[in-house]
Amino acid sequence: MLDFAIFAVTFVIILVGAVLYLYPSSRSASGIPGLNPTEEKDGNLQDIVNRGSLHEFLASLHGQFGPVASFWFGGRPVVSLGSVDQLRQHINPNRTTDSFETMLKSLLGYQSGTGGGATEAVMRKKLYESAVNNTLEKNFPMLLKLVEELVGKWQSFPKDQHTPLCAHLLGLAMKAVTQLALGDRFRNDAEVIGFRKNHEAIWSEIGKGYLDGSMEKSSIRKEHYESALAEMETVLMSVAKDRKGQRSQTAFVDTLLQSNLTERQVMEDSMVFTLAGCVITANLCIWAVHFLSTSEDVQEKLHQELEDVLGSEPVSLDKIPQLRYFQQVLNETVRTAKLTPIAARLQENEGKVDQHIIPKEVSYSPLPNLVNLLNTSLSQSASKNVGLLLTFYTTISPHFRFAYTVATVVLSTVVRQLKLHQVKGQVVEARSELVSTPKDDTWITVSRRS
Repeated sequence: MLDFAIFAVTFVIILVGAVLYLYPSSRSASGIPGLNPTEEKDGNLQDIVNRGSLHEFLASLHGQFGPVASFWFGGRPVVSLGSVDQLRQHINPNRTTDSFETMLKSLLGYQSGTGGGATEAVMRKKLYESAVNNTLEKNFPMLLKLVEELVGKWQSFPKDQHTPLCAHLLGLAMKAVTQLALGDRFRNDAEVIGFRKNHEAIWSEIGKGYLDGSMEKSSIRKEHYESALAEMETVLMSVAKDRKGQRSQTAFVDTLLQSNLTERQVMEDSMVFTLAGCVITANLCIWAVHFLSTSEDVQEKLHQELEDVLGSEPVSLDKIPQLRYFQQVLNETVRTAKLTPIAARLQENEGKVDQHIIPKEVSYSPLPNLVNLLNTSLSQSASKNVGLLLTFYTTISPHFRFAYTVATVVLSTVVRQLKLHQVKGQVVEARSELVSTPKDDTWITVSRRS
């Protein structure tokens, strides 16, 4: 039953970015069953909106056309695979890219780094990995301090006081991402507040534009968005200028500055990383803490793993891989919350799935599903499937690599010192955005561990 559930709700997208002979006027060239574009410019975007989410759209697509089906994401042809077995047929681990990043750059109107093919994708991936690894290694004590400050604040609350998850964990994510990615300039609260104001203005319009294109209908909203984007770009260019040539190489942006990227490329990559990093980090932490508040058993298992692996020592970067149950909880959080719409791998060679030929230079990715397995013991075969699907998020996207580390520090600090409790009668729903985001009135209560 579990295998069937995973099969039924797990979908893999193959984003065909370089297949020039496929364009909206012709479906027959692909030989893959699926939808023709509803509109030449937007492809099947309106169909996705009408279904309410990309996940629901894909469920309907596979219900209509079977396990291998195609559609159009804007002007790009897309092939979706509907089972783990078919995913295995198409894996080529030698080439990877992050199409979530590509999508964000497209929405922001950025062009650099979006069309360089497999070689540039690999080089940029290595640069991003180096930047993330460097900043986490150099700044891990700072991250611990930020999390300890938040948990200390929660400890001071009366037992029945409602703790607003979204406000507190978004604030933590903003501090962590700006300080670790952009440097000590953002230890100043005023800088973080300004960043947050512009971030929220940009991200809210990206999400709404993705869903309904409504920003174009309001000159006031469009002006507000463009002003926030311009101000953010100015800040990021200023950060890059200030940090260029300095001896201390501790922040994400420092690694970019040591490469052969132009100043504009450094700014754009910093924009994408901080925009996505804040949202993904915050939402992974919010959903994980919320889910933990629903299960005392899971909290106790996490607490026991901390005792077994760390003893009385604080969590450290080198010990995080040993916290395997923490990893499982975060993996299930990603799947259950549908945390990101798309992440992808780029395949260098032509591939084949069943009787279908998938052209070279394609990318593919798993989508998180709706199955909440936090309290379920996975069978060995199901565990392998889950691992296969979820490695995409941690191995491809620097935002997820960063978010998983922050979330592990948050959870380990919280469950060591506190017990989390649901607010009775609360119904937690997600807002419709690019990333699955709980509504603002998401609360928990906390009590100290004895």
